[in-house]
Parts: sequence; structure tokens; C-alpha cells
Amino acid sequence: MDHQRSPRAGDLKAAGLRITAPRVAVLEWLAEHPHTTADQVAAGVRDVLGSVSTQAVYDVLGACTGAKLVRRIEPAGHPARFETRIGDNHHHLVCRSCGRTEDVDCVHGSAPCLEPTVTAGFAIDEAEVVFWGTCPDCTDRSTTTKQEATA
Repeated sequence: MDHQRSPRAGDLKAAGLRITAPRVAVLEWLAEHPHTTADQVAAGVRDVLGSVSTQAVYDVLGACTGAKLVRRIEPAGHPARFETRIGDNHHHLVCRSCGRTEDVDCVHGSAPCLEPTVTAGFAIDEAEVVFWGTCPDCTDRSTTTKQEATA
């Protein structure tokens, strides 16, 4: 693919970032694989470009996060994850076992979706909600393990 003509190249240009093959590849890969870790992004981008250092991917993720092209989410106890769905104040479901992360649309209303009863003078512009639980795969594995233990 011609990285100069990619829709992601336009995003980079609009954000004032240089258009480079690693930046375009990271944005394109993340668009197809949301909620992935930096290491997963690096492995995916290597499959596309053939060679890119993990540090280069971290640098791209940092620049794109700073330019608001990528959102970094940090579920407690799990590595940071990245996605290209930005600007809509959506929330996430996170599996306590495997870390699988899924989008949840804003609970109701427009950003920030939730209004605290006390703001301490803050101008609130975003609310981050994480719903914790167990994904279907981990629930199935847990049920199977328990059944095998009692058999």
C-alpha cells in the first residue's frame, strides 16, 4: 500500500505529525486490532513492514497518543492497551482473568456521561468507566476446570 495515500496518512498530517511507514502501519493495525498492547502492536506491525523495533512502536504510540490519534487505556493490573476509537467518551469491559477488553458505548448522554456530585472546582470534560468481570472464554474455562475437579 502507498502509505502516502492511506487514510491514516491524512490523520497524521492533520495532527501535524510526519507521515512515516511505521506510523501509518501502527494506526492501520490498531484500527483492525483495538485494545492491544504495545508488544502486540509491534508484532503485528512487523508482519506488515518486515522490520521495526519495539522502541519505534512505543515512540509511534506515544506520539499518536499525544496527538490524540490513539487512546491509551490502563486497566489496573494489566498492561496498557491502545485503540484508535477516540473522542466519543466510550467505556470498557475488562476481563479480570485474561485482560480481554471490549468497548461499551457511553452509559447515557453526551460527554462526560457521568456528573460527579462534587467537582472541587474541576472543569469535567471526560469520565472513564471500566466494567470488570470475566469474559465468556474465561468463564467457560473456569466452569470446565471446576467440573473436572469434582468429577
